[in-house]
Amino acid sequence: MKRIYGRIFLAMALPFLPCASNAQTLVSERSISANAGLEMATVALEACRKHGSVVTITVLDRADRVVVSIRDDGASPHSVEHSLRKAHTALTYDMSSAEFGKNAAKNPGNAGPLHLANITTAAGGLPIHAGNSLVGAIGVSGTPGSKGGGTEDAACAQAGIDRIAKGLTGN
Repeated sequence: MKRIYGRIFLAMALPFLPCASNAQTLVSERSISANAGLEMATVALEACRKHGSVVTITVLDRADRVVVSIRDDGASPHSVEHSLRKAHTALTYDMSSAEFGKNAAKNPGNAGPLHLANITTAAGGLPIHAGNSLVGAIGVSGTPGSKGGGTEDAACAQAGIDRIAKGLTGN
């Protein structure tokens, strides 16, 4: 009997559902380009080198795909994964990885997101916006704590974003 009611309900609801011919079939999202990613990563690398840090920089596009990843000579192997996690956290939560970390510390009962793949609470990941649109993220990892750690990583990432800022307006 339940099946009959389910079918009747579905038959009654169908006329009110949007028809496929009216539904949007394709979407278009703005995303960071390879050229912009390479420029950001290069500038971030140079900014970190100025204070003597060897780091890895990862830039992600809007769809969470790696646009560029640069590991400086002598950067620790774990900095590759950590820069990716910082960028992923910034992209998926649309906030800096440091801000995500502060929020997580304030709400220890809500630790679920900390168990997701590629999430970190360490500073150094920043979202990239074009106007109100999230278009990518950058993560920097490798600055030792004695030189500022994640705070300096974030400053290097910001230097990269600042370099391409003019291109993020308009269009």
